[in-house]
Amino acid sequence: MTRSISRTDRFAGRVHLPADKSVAHRAALFAAIANGSSILHNFPPSADPQSTLSCLRQLGVSIETSTDSSVIIHGVGRGGFSAPDAPLDCGNSGTTMRLLSGVLAGQPFSSELAGDASLSSRPMERIARPLRTMGATISLTDGHAPIRIQPCDNLTGIHYKLPVPSAQVKSCVLLAGLWAKGHTIVYETIRSRDHTERMLNLTIRSSTEGRTIHSDSSHIVPHGTFTLPGDFSAAAFILVAASIAGTAPVHMSGVGLNPSRTGLLTVLRRMGADIQISNRRTSGVEPTGDLSVRRKSLHGIMVGGDEIPNVIDEIPIIAVAGAFAKGMTIIRDAIELRYKECDRIRAIVTNLRALGAEVEEFEDGLAVTGMVPLNGTKVSSYDDHRIAMAMGVAAMGAHGTTTIEDAQAASVSFPEFWDTIAALQA
Repeated sequence: MTRSISRTDRFAGRVHLPADKSVAHRAALFAAIANGSSILHNFPPSADPQSTLSCLRQLGVSIETSTDSSVIIHGVGRGGFSAPDAPLDCGNSGTTMRLLSGVLAGQPFSSELAGDASLSSRPMERIARPLRTMGATISLTDGHAPIRIQPCDNLTGIHYKLPVPSAQVKSCVLLAGLWAKGHTIVYETIRSRDHTERMLNLTIRSSTEGRTIHSDSSHIVPHGTFTLPGDFSAAAFILVAASIAGTAPVHMSGVGLNPSRTGLLTVLRRMGADIQISNRRTSGVEPTGDLSVRRKSLHGIMVGGDEIPNVIDEIPIIAVAGAFAKGMTIIRDAIELRYKECDRIRAIVTNLRALGAEVEEFEDGLAVTGMVPLNGTKVSSYDDHRIAMAMGVAAMGAHGTTTIEDAQAASVSFPEFWDTIAALQA
């Protein structure tokens, strides 16, 4: 599917965001391993969380869906999974694959996790290494999926220091710890997304050197009713679009405001964006609130160091914001972007250059000179949802019309994205 976007002369209104898929993955997985049933309201229809539900069904978990975007998951406890009769298809979802690997590492049956071509190119040794240390038998294909896990009933807890900040690796190890003998402790010196420890109510200890998160086989996994917050990563594209092309305020309600996810707010405000937060509240254990954003002139900044883990998914749209900001925006220390659904550094640099932007590429980031006039052309999503949406926003400020190839990639996390921006332009 291609999508053509022309320069925007109106952008205003209210947005209904999809639910946070990072939270959705975890809510479904944790509900499945709990003893009891859970109701998850506002569960997203996007492809990645649906892959998690599909895999859980293959493992024998009963899941009911309703027309009001709610799902009921009947937990099977830690001993209730059934051996799958085929490879578990994780689709394009790295979160599904990496977190499920932790769950399956201590099961008494063999399993195989597979994915699409994009997922099969992403590095999986980073989770296999600590799981093997715990006693799991795991084989990869040249460091990538498919992941084959042999039966294991004697996992041992480990103390593991994350070599790089990664919520997925952290979550994988902590989940495996729920089936391990002894205590599992994960050390992180730079804080990554903390949904897992929040939602599982794990013990966390903080010091000047970082944080430790603890799990063990005696920990009780909570169950109950939970309303998923709006996806801040989806809100990111609307925040930038309104900042560079808005003609009146844009409002978003019930947005997840977990402090380990909202680094973009700090980045955009440093660039001069006018973003207001109101009606702060809590949804389950996740803080939420309402966002309002108005158009305002932006200026270039430096983004790097410890703030990168908190904005890693938003870097493509930060680069787009930089293209419309006065001065230069420099992004460094983001090598992890090379190993996402595509090489996001190369993708965003290639596309912005095609539009006419002045961009320098680094191994770990990029530098974009702002206020260089952009002109509509043909760009590619590289089959990556965040690149597709970032290019949709860039097109709003470019002269003429921009055509985004493989625009359907946005459905991975924001199925209504194209309809949403069309409504805000109408």
